Amino acid sequence: MQRVLFIATDGFEQSELMQPRDILTKAGAEVTIASLEMGEIRGWDQKDWGKSVSVDKTLGDVSIEDYDALLLPGGQMNPDILRMESKVIDMVRAFDAAGKPIAAICHAPWLLAEADLLEGRTVTGWPSIRTDLANAGAAVVDREVAIDGNLITSRKPEDIPAFTEALMAALNMEKSA
Repeated sequence: MQRVLFIATDGFEQSELMQPRDILTKAGAEVTIASLEMGEIRGWDQKDWGKSVSVDKTLGDVSIEDYDALLLPGGQMNPDILRMESKVIDMVRAFDAAGKPIAAICHAPWLLAEADLLEGRTVTGWPSIRTDLANAGAAVVDREVAIDGNLITSRKPEDIPAFTEALMAALNMEKSA
C-alpha cells in the first residue's frame, strides 16, 4: 500500500485536496492529512469557505520515512501561509532529497520555490504565480501536468484527474475502476 502525505492548512482549495484524496484512497493508498495544528482545517470552495477536513497529524508528528509521496494542494491562502513555516519547507526539501514524488497543484508550487527546488526544473502552476516560479529558476510551461524528475505540478482544479493520475503512475499504482 502506498502512503501519501498531504500538507495543508485553512484556505486549501477544496477540490484540490478532496478529489485527489478520494481518488488515491479508492485506489488503495493510505492518505494522511498533516497541518500546523490538530483539529480541522477549512477548505476554500471557489469564492467562499467550503468544507472542513480533520487533521490526522501535526507536522511535528510526521516522519518522511513513513510516506511514499507528498501532495500539496493549492488555493491562494493555503500555500501562502505554509511557505512561511520552516517545518513545511524543511519537509518539502526532505521529500525532494529522498527522491520521493512531490505533487503540487495551483498555487502550491510556491512551496517548491520557497524550498529552492526549482532551479533548472520544468513546472507549471496557477497563472498568477508563474513569474514567481520563473524567478526561482524554473522553466514554466502551460499544460495540465508537468513532470520533472520527482516533481509533478499542475495548474488548476480542472487538471486534477491528470495530476492525480501522474502521481499514481509515479507510485506504480493502478487506476481504480
